[in-house]
Amino acid sequence: MNKLVTFILIFLGNLTYAQNNITHEVYFETDKYEVIPTEENRLLLFISGLADIDIESIAIFGFCDDVGADSYNLKLSKQRAEAIKGILSNHEISENVITNVDGKGEVLLKIVNETNVAKIRGLNRKVEIIINPKPPILPKKEEKKIEIPIEETPLETAEILKGEVKVGDKIRFENILFKTGYSVINPESKKILNDIANVLVDREDIYFTIEGHVCCTQFSRDAIDRKTKQRNLSVARAKYVYDYFAKKGVSKKRMRYLGMRRKFPLGGDPKYDRRVEIVINYIDDRPNRREESK
Repeated sequence: MNKLVTFILIFLGNLTYAQNNITHEVYFETDKYEVIPTEENRLLLFISGLADIDIESIAIFGFCDDVGADSYNLKLSKQRAEAIKGILSNHEISENVITNVDGKGEVLLKIVNETNVAKIRGLNRKVEIIINPKPPILPKKEEKKIEIPIEETPLETAEILKGEVKVGDKIRFENILFKTGYSVINPESKKILNDIANVLVDREDIYFTIEGHVCCTQFSRDAIDRKTKQRNLSVARAKYVYDYFAKKGVSKKRMRYLGMRRKFPLGGDPKYDRRVEIVINYIDDRPNRREESK
């Protein structure tokens, strides 16, 4: 009896785990591994729904119908899986969480009746995407606080800009994080960006370039902006900050913006590659600078 109870508990635990997975299927035309527009739109809608999910792993499996040689179908199913991986990467889904990309070859035809053959084969020409979310972090029990000596923390970006800077300095906007696939910053970053803007309004001597970056794309490419569907997300992020500063009163004559694609990844958590930096181009140290600008 105890063995039976143990087996049931294990089975239910595995079932619950499986039910937590998020799945999506992409369907293909005969002998093709390019994603047709209607299926790509469905896939992009699915990707948008992953923005607030902390992903543990992603598995991608390609399949073919039963027409054609086994070796051909195995290759085609792998190409279909790779095509989906490329789309995920282009929309800032980190390759680090994509743990399986595999072609499973053909799916044997299960005929219900002759009129269903074409439909069933169409459903077998597909890629399955399986998202395994990280389990939720449970709140910790309150523990007795132990006094620990406070270590010196790095300066915030606004504080760095208040201090001495020189031409060529590259200053990363710490804690300015962007929503995956978009050029809009997370709400919690707004106050930090506002503080930086206020400092730059006062620091009329600084001329600078705003550089936008993306994560996760292949071959140092730019990512696709999910709002505009254009492959210029790094440019859009830099321009978002440029427009924000201009609205706050920073002269457009003192700044420009560039998209750096994914040429300079930081490593570690991909969210830190969705970033903006500024490069100091020129410092105007003339004493009558303010009078001339009025």
